[in-house]
Amino acid sequence: MLVTLIRRYSKPYLPYIAAVILFQLASTIAALYLPSLNAQIIDEGVSRGDTDYIWRTGGLMLGVALVQVATAITGVYFGSKAAMAFGRDLRRGVFRKVTSFSAKDVNVFGAPTLITRGTNDVQQVQMLVLMGLNFMVATPIMCIGGIVMALREDLSLSWLVWVSVPVLIAVVGYLVVRLMPLFRSMQTKIDRINGILREQIIGIRVVRAFVREPHETERFGGANRELTDVSLKIGSLFVLMFPAIGMILHVSTAAVLWFGGQRVDAGEMQVGSLTAFLQYLLQILMAVMMGTFMAMMIPRASVCADRIGEVLDVEPSIHEPEAPVAPTHRTGRVEYRNVSFAYPGAEEPVLSNISFTAEPGQTVAIVGSTGAGKTSLLSLLPRLYDVASGEVLLDGVPITNLERSEITGRVAMVPQRPYLFSGTIEHNLRFGKTEATDQELWDALTVAQAADFVRDKKNGLGSRIAQGGTNVSGGQRQRLCIAGALVTQPKVYLFDDSFSALDVATDARLRRALKAKTADATVIIVGQRVSTIADADQILVLDNGRIVDRGTHDELLLSSTTYQEIVESQLTAEEVA
Repeated sequence: MLVTLIRRYSKPYLPYIAAVILFQLASTIAALYLPSLNAQIIDEGVSRGDTDYIWRTGGLMLGVALVQVATAITGVYFGSKAAMAFGRDLRRGVFRKVTSFSAKDVNVFGAPTLITRGTNDVQQVQMLVLMGLNFMVATPIMCIGGIVMALREDLSLSWLVWVSVPVLIAVVGYLVVRLMPLFRSMQTKIDRINGILREQIIGIRVVRAFVREPHETERFGGANRELTDVSLKIGSLFVLMFPAIGMILHVSTAAVLWFGGQRVDAGEMQVGSLTAFLQYLLQILMAVMMGTFMAMMIPRASVCADRIGEVLDVEPSIHEPEAPVAPTHRTGRVEYRNVSFAYPGAEEPVLSNISFTAEPGQTVAIVGSTGAGKTSLLSLLPRLYDVASGEVLLDGVPITNLERSEITGRVAMVPQRPYLFSGTIEHNLRFGKTEATDQELWDALTVAQAADFVRDKKNGLGSRIAQGGTNVSGGQRQRLCIAGALVTQPKVYLFDDSFSALDVATDARLRRALKAKTADATVIIVGQRVSTIADADQILVLDNGRIVDRGTHDELLLSSTTYQEIVESQLTAEEVA
């Protein structure tokens, strides 16, 4: 998967990669030429006392060094551009794939691991690409070229190369094999700690309300300790690796000086050749060490690439239709025909044989006990989930035959738990209609009974909203979300218990204003408060995923036992009497 990702996302940057190869090649050749020039200065210039030769060769050596530095810098520049662009495109690919997921697909992975895979995992692969472009070309050329140049200087000492290099490779290979499972475990631990931290931040009010800080601290501490233990095991291998590599380098250097010194003393080798051989051996070992750094990164990057690939290879459970149908009219008529739905892995369906029609200009309310399937019923219309059987139709066309843009352009949903994005009030209101005018925003706020508190803010529409809308009250958050839906002016409004945080007076004013605003639209409301749904044209009573009764408020008071129980649970004893 690692090779597949690199191949797929590096294609647009092949010119940069070609430039990296060219400049790294030039830099490596120059670096290999420098020890030979140094040997010439020692053997030809210094030994003979030829000052002119020393200056000429030294100048050439300086020029080669400058070329080596310039080409190395340029190669790193192009390598960095290619690697950073690769990481950007890979992150974008993960993000686009995740945004194409249905709610079902997101639940399969979970939000914490998707965040980790789109950030930390991509970063690991990106760093491997960066290191690869900077060292991948130079390492083999330096290693092979160093061996060739060392053998040119003295063939008798070549056995030192054939001993030291395999020993270094064996040590590195052993460490890499040990690191692979630890890196995989480490990414899983990061997922877990991200999940716990996310839960604690989002649920901080619940934690404090039940005085669960010690328990949550211990839970986070446990996950933190597990991550620390794995990190320490990885660190212990790194601790072994660097001394081992250093030992091999130093022993190799001592062996060259020992055996080479004997050859110099016997007149079989010149001092310059010995110096050059030592430099070439060090270059070879440094090349192997650079390969070691790459090898150390490959296990973790490979694990991360597999995790990223799992996301990219998922086929979204909800597809765009191959032959989309354009509806002949756009009035907002909604029809459910014998709809059944079950969540993945559930033993029983959440909804069974649901059938009803909501006409333009009508308000249909859905009421029932907790867990009756009200939210699930609403979620099927905007295709957050697909039905198990039956059909959901919009303007006479099954929504599975409509493009998502057709659905979202005509259906606006205010969810049970309203969410605001970090930014300004204006930014949130224009989320569904970016070209909306200020007057349209204020009109929507007025209907949603939010205009007064927005005007009271210092910056009005430009007032800042924290992530999730945590810096406004629950009622204000609901009203802003309702206003955002009104700005889009859809044909169908879905309100999923969207008035629960409002007081009775505000709820009544909002419903009166909403009735005039949505006179030509289809409105479907999920409500727990009877006063919110009493004026609906049709009320559906859900129980265990089935419609057990339907009718107006007055009709259901006479005919539906379930509805009567719901009404009585919200009235005082005097009102019931």
